[in-house]
Amino acid sequence: MAEAGGVAWRWLIVGELRAFPMRFVLAVLAIAIGVALAFAVHVINRSAAESFGEAVRSALGGSDLTVRAASANGFAEALYPRLIALDAVADASPVVQLRATLGRDAQPVTLLGIDMFRALIVSPGLLPRPKASSDAKTADLSALLDPDALYLSRAGMAQAGLGTGDTVDVRAGGGIHRFTVAGDLPGVAPGEALAVVDIAAAQWRFGRLGRLDRVDLKLAQGATRADAQSEVARILPTDALLTDAETESRRGDTLSRAYRVNLDMLALVALLTGGFLVYSAQSLSVTRRRRQLALLRTLGMQRRALIAQLLGEGAALGILGALIGLAGGYAIAGAALRLFGGDLGAGYFESGPTKLQFAPEAALLFLAFGIATAIAGSIAPALRAARMAPALALKDGGELVDPRARPVLWPAAAMLLAGTASAFLPAVDRLPLFGYLAIGLILAGAVAAMPWLARDLLRPLAKADLRAPALDMALHRLLGVPGQASIALGGIVASTGLMIAMAVMVTSFRGSVDDWLESFLSADLYVAAAASEPLFDAATQKRLAETPGIAGIAFSKSVSVTLDPTLPSALLIVRPVAGPGYRLPLIEKAGQPGPGVPLWLSEPASRLYGVKPGDPFALPIGRGDGKIRGHVAGVWRDYARQQGAIVLDTRLYDAITGDRARSEAAVDLTSGVSPAAVRAAIRARLPQKVAERIDFAEPAVLRARALRLFDRSFAITYALEAIAILIGLAGIAATISAQTIARIKEFGMMRHVGMRRGQIVTMLACEGALLGLIGMVAGIAVGLALSQILIHVINPQSFNWTMMTRIPWGLIAGVAAALVATAAATAMIAGRRAVSRDAVRAVSEDW
Repeated sequence: MAEAGGVAWRWLIVGELRAFPMRFVLAVLAIAIGVALAFAVHVINRSAAESFGEAVRSALGGSDLTVRAASANGFAEALYPRLIALDAVADASPVVQLRATLGRDAQPVTLLGIDMFRALIVSPGLLPRPKASSDAKTADLSALLDPDALYLSRAGMAQAGLGTGDTVDVRAGGGIHRFTVAGDLPGVAPGEALAVVDIAAAQWRFGRLGRLDRVDLKLAQGATRADAQSEVARILPTDALLTDAETESRRGDTLSRAYRVNLDMLALVALLTGGFLVYSAQSLSVTRRRRQLALLRTLGMQRRALIAQLLGEGAALGILGALIGLAGGYAIAGAALRLFGGDLGAGYFESGPTKLQFAPEAALLFLAFGIATAIAGSIAPALRAARMAPALALKDGGELVDPRARPVLWPAAAMLLAGTASAFLPAVDRLPLFGYLAIGLILAGAVAAMPWLARDLLRPLAKADLRAPALDMALHRLLGVPGQASIALGGIVASTGLMIAMAVMVTSFRGSVDDWLESFLSADLYVAAAASEPLFDAATQKRLAETPGIAGIAFSKSVSVTLDPTLPSALLIVRPVAGPGYRLPLIEKAGQPGPGVPLWLSEPASRLYGVKPGDPFALPIGRGDGKIRGHVAGVWRDYARQQGAIVLDTRLYDAITGDRARSEAAVDLTSGVSPAAVRAAIRARLPQKVAERIDFAEPAVLRARALRLFDRSFAITYALEAIAILIGLAGIAATISAQTIARIKEFGMMRHVGMRRGQIVTMLACEGALLGLIGMVAGIAVGLALSQILIHVINPQSFNWTMMTRIPWGLIAGVAAALVATAAATAMIAGRRAVSRDAVRAVSEDW
C-alpha cells in the first residue's frame, strides 16, 4: 500500500508538472525571489552591524569597561585618580576623543589622545607602532611621547593619502595644528579611520586641559563586571556614564535596528505574495485534477493521505524555491555590499568597508519561511479537495463550491477584527511587531472575504438589464463559479493592497518631509563650517552680524549628548529659539512654564525618553554636578534626527557652559540684496583660513539635497516594492490564464451550440475586466487601511515620528486602469488559445 501511495504521489506530481510546467515554475520562482530578497537584506544588515561592532571594539582598544562623557564637553579629569583607586579596577587609561579632519581635503577621522604607558596595559589595541619599530609594545618611548607625532590607522592613511613621514594639518576643537605621521596603528580594525596622539599634546593643543572624554578600565584579577559597575556607579558624576564594547555596539545597532527590521519585513512581502501564488497554482491544480483525486479516493486513499499528498506538493515547491532563493540572496548581498556598502542607502553604517558574512542560522530560518509559506498556500486547496464527494466529482467535474451556498464570512471577519485590534497594541522592545501582525491578519482576512465580496458586488449587476450578451454571460459565469473567482481575486487583492499601502506611505512621508523642510528652513541663507568645526567665536559672530545686507543672523552649533546608556546619543542644538534662522515647527507646547531652563524636544526625543510638554528634563552639560535641570517647553517635528534632538536657547547655553563658539549661521537678508553679494561680504570679513572652511547654501538647495537623500534612503524600498508588484502581476496573469485554459471543454460546448470565437473571447475579456475591477476596488480599500497602519503605527513605533496621510490618487488611478487592462488582456490572450480547434475536439472526450 505504501508503494502504491508512492507511485500515486509521483504520478500526480509528474503528470501535473508535465501538463502545466510554467505554473509551477512561476510558483517556485516567486518563493525563490521572496527568500532571496529577505535573506539578502538580512545578510547585508548583519554584515554591516558586525563590521560596526568590530569598529567600536577596536576604538576601545580591548579595555574591560569604559567611563565615557555624556556630552562632547567631557568631564573633569579629577575623576581619573578616583577610578584608579577603586578595588575592582587594576588600572585605567585616560583618553581625549575628538572629531577631527586631516589636510586640505578635510578627511574625517576620530582623534584619540591616549596615555601611552596606561594604554599598554589597559587598551593595547590602541598602541601606535612607530616606523622604526617592528612591534607597538617595544616602540621607542621618545617617539611615542613626541608631541608632534601622529599615528594613523591604515584606513586613515589611505583616505587622507598620507604616508609615514608626511606632515598634515589636523583640525579639531576649533584649532588647527600640524603633526608628522610617525607610524601606524596595527591593532585597529580594517576600515576604521583612527588617529592617535599623546594625551598631553591633545589636551594642550586642542583646548582640553582639565577635561577627559573617556577613561578605559582594566579590571582587577578576580573582580567581576558587576563588582566594578557597582563601585564605579558610586563615584560617577552625572556628566559621565559607564559602558563597555558590547553596550556601545548595541547603542549603534539600536539606531539602525528599526530600519533593518522594516527592510526585512518589506522583503518578506515578496515572499508573502509568492505564497498567494502557490495558493493560486495549487487551487487551479486541484480544480483540474478533481476526477483524478476522486478516483484515488474511490480506490481507497484516505482523506489524510490526500491532504498529505497535496501539502507534500506545496512543500516540494517551497524547498526548491527556498534553496534557489538562499543561493541567489547570498549572491545579491555580496553584489550590493560591493556596489553600495552596508548602509543600503540610509547612511547608518559609514565607518568603513563591510565584510560579507554568511549567517547559517538565518539561512535555516528563511529556508523554513519559504517552505512554510508554500505549505500555507497549499492548505486551503488540500482541505477543499479532501471535502469533495468522490462519486459526484467522478460524475461531474464542475465547480466544487455550490453557487447557491452563502459564503462563510466569520473567519474573514475574525481575522479582520483581530488585525484591527493588533494595530492598537504597543511596540515590543521598540519594534512594531503587532503592527506587522495586523497587516498580515487584515490582508489574510481580506482575501478570505473575497467569495462573499465578489458575490455581493456582482449580484446587483447580474439583475440589471445590461443589453450586452457577452457581459451578461460573464457575470452569470462568475456568479456560478465563486470558488474560481475567489482564487483569482485573492492574488489581485494581495498584490494590489500591498502596493497601494506602500505607495501611500512613501507619498505621505515624502510630502511630510517636504512640508517640514519648507517650515524648518526659514532663513534666506545658511553658513556652515566644514566638519561642524566651531569656527565662529564671539568676535567673529559680532563682525558677521554687522555685514552689509544682513537683516538678522542666528548662530548655532550641535553637541552630542548621551541621556540613556542603552540609546544612541541625542543631538543638543544650541541656537536662538526666537528670531531669524530655523523656525521650530511646533507640534505641542507646554501650557505654562515649568521649573528650570526651557528645553524644546523633537518628536523622536519626546517619544524615546517618554516625556511631554511640561515634564521635567535634565541635560548632562552643566557645571558643578555636571547636569542642568529644565522642563520640556514644547515638542517640534523633526525628520532629520531619528535619535532625537533638543533645542536650547543660545544665551542659556552660554551662561551654563561659557562656550560661545558656533559652527553654523542662519542669515536673513535685507530686501533687495542678492545672496551672492552677502556671501562675498561674509568671506571678506573672515580670516582666510576660516573662509576656506565654510560653505554656503540657500533653502531651495538644502531642500532639494534633503529630498535626494530621502529618495536614496528609500531606493531599496522602491526596489523591493517593485519586485513584489511584478510577482503579484505575474501571479494574476498566471491565475487568469490557467483558469481560462482549463475551460477548454466548456468553450468547445459553446462552439458546438453556435457561439463564435469572437463572442467567447469578448466574454472572457469581460470576465477578466470584472475580476480586475472587483479586485482593484477591494485592493485599494485594503491598501488604504494597511497604509494607515504603516503611517500611524509602524512608523511612529519604529522611527518615533508621525506624518499626515497623502493619497497619490493619480498613481492609484493609473495602477487600477493597468491592472484591469492586464486582467482583461490576459483572459483574451488565453481565450484565443482555448477556443482553437482543440477546444472543439475536446468535447468528444465526454461523448
